Amino acid sequence: MSADYVVGLTDGEGCFYVNLTSMPAYRSGVRVQMHFHIKLQEADKDVLEAVRNTLTCGNVYLQKEKRINHVQCYRYTVSAQHDILKHVIPFFKTHPLQTHSKRKNFEIFCSIAEKVSNGEHLTEQGVRDIRALKGEMNQRTVGLA
Repeated sequence: MSADYVVGLTDGEGCFYVNLTSMPAYRSGVRVQMHFHIKLQEADKDVLEAVRNTLTCGNVYLQKEKRINHVQCYRYTVSAQHDILKHVIPFFKTHPLQTHSKRKNFEIFCSIAEKVSNGEHLTEQGVRDIRALKGEMNQRTVGLA
């Protein structure tokens, strides 16, 4: 699969996501998880497997759909910090996203990844910084009428 195809698919159907979960056992009290997803209909599972083979990491999972009139979907997911840092981020730095919103989310995602890589997520201040950056991600933009 070409890098350009992966970029276009990610621009349209991909998501860079950071999850913060309260975990008292963690030094900072918060677990920081980074994720990269692409979700497609069941019939296109082979496309997600090709993306996985291109990025050489992650897994493809069935995402059971319980809503009426919705088809079953598969989700390609990369959640391992090592894979995010060594495969996903370098790929999209070499092959830039084209849409403004996805590119902005990726840049913020990279900033958070750098903080995690530097161990800042282990401090309360680092978690506050990550939470503030996360708040800037995946915001819906409202068009002007």
